[in-house]
Parts: sequence; C-alpha cells; structure tokens
Amino acid sequence: MDILFFFFGALGNATALFLFLSPIITFKRIIKSKSTEQFSGIPYVMTMLNCLLSAWYGMPFVSPHNILVTSINGTGALIEIVYVLIFIFYVSKKEKAKMGALFAIAIGAFVSVALVSVFALHGKNRKVFCGLVALVFSIIMYGSPLSIMRTVIKTKSVEFMPFFLSLFVFLCGTCWFIYGLLGHDPFLAVPNGFGCGLGALQLILYMIYRGRQPRAEKKPTSDGSNVEMDQQKPQLEKPQATAKVGRDDQV
Repeated sequence: MDILFFFFGALGNATALFLFLSPIITFKRIIKSKSTEQFSGIPYVMTMLNCLLSAWYGMPFVSPHNILVTSINGTGALIEIVYVLIFIFYVSKKEKAKMGALFAIAIGAFVSVALVSVFALHGKNRKVFCGLVALVFSIIMYGSPLSIMRTVIKTKSVEFMPFFLSLFVFLCGTCWFIYGLLGHDPFLAVPNGFGCGLGALQLILYMIYRGRQPRAEKKPTSDGSNVEMDQQKPQLEKPQATAKVGRDDQV
C-alpha cells in the first residue's frame, strides 16, 4: 500500500507539472499578439491560490506524510504567479485593475489562512481547517473552466479550450484522487475526484466540437455570454485556461 501511495503521489507530481506548464502555448500566443484576446485570467489566479493553500496543507506541521503535495504545489504556485503577472501586463486597460485586485485578494486570502492556522489552531484542528479551505478552493479551481465549457457549447468551437489543459486536468485529478483514497485523506480525494470528472467532461466536449469553426454570427464575450459581431468591441477580453492540483491551472 505504501508503494502504491508513493507511486500515485509521484505520478500526480508529474501530471501536475505538465498541467502547470500546458498554458505555455497560450502565453506564447498572448505575448506574440500583445493581447489576452478572449482568454480568461481567472483560472490562473484560482490555480495560484489553490497551489498556495495545497502546498501549505501538505506542510509537515499541518498534514504529516504529504510532502509530495507541498513540493508540486509550491512549484505550481511559482509558475502560476508568473502567468498571472504576464496576463495582467497584457490584459486590456479596462480589465487590468480588476485582475490586479483579484491577484491581491488571492494573496491576502492565503496569508490570512496561514496566519490563523499558525497562531490560532493546533494539531488536528489545524489540519481540518487548512484541509477544508484547500478543498473548497480546489473545487473552485477545477470549476473555473465551467464558463468556457458553456462558451464551447454555444459557439460549437473549442478554440479557447486548449486540449492539453483539459487532458492534464483529467490525468492530474485522477492521480491525486487515487492518492487521496489510498491515504484516507478526504481533503485530497474529494476535490480531485471532482476535477477528474470535470476533466472528463471537457475531453468529451473537445471530441464533439473539435475541428469546428465558431458560429459566424456570434462570439463569446469575457464572461462567457454572446454578443452580435457588429456589437463586438475591437479589443477582446476573456475566457479560459488553467490548474491543479490539485487547474490555470489543483491538489
């Protein structure tokens, strides 16, 4: 059992690293075009926050025997911070302040959780508190692409739902779900089970709509809603891309 536990933890680290690195293609496109186009920065912020909280949860003084959780999520947090800063730099002026505020709120939320867990809680209470917070934000992280899934269905196009991001959300969620089950840790099993299922749904949508062009009469806006092309502003703004370890992007 210990061997399997370590195996799925190591495999979860590998798939999570690929998940964190998969948006590189998207960011090369953003840097080249000097625009975030219709990609959303929210999944990257949520993935960053999730990584910070999950890394904290895996610390020995919070949750023993979960150092693999801390190592990959600490790495993921650094990667996601870079993504978020690049996104803020290239996002439209209208959205720049909003993304900057969201980034600051996420950092503030993590610092608050860390301080409360260190100074106000001890032993099992500390683990439960940190685990519950990490669980909630892991589910939020995995759920952040739901808006782009809605856009895919409406536009019948997967242009803004990268395949490799969806694939590694599924693989990462599956590995950490099994890791959580083997370790009898619901704080890892529950959110990653959700991520596994959501990743599978994204892959199904990709298989259905791949190769199709967006509907000519409408294009998705930054919040996933549609507007007529003659009403579309020249400077596009959002949606998707993320992750966990848990996606943008979940443990």
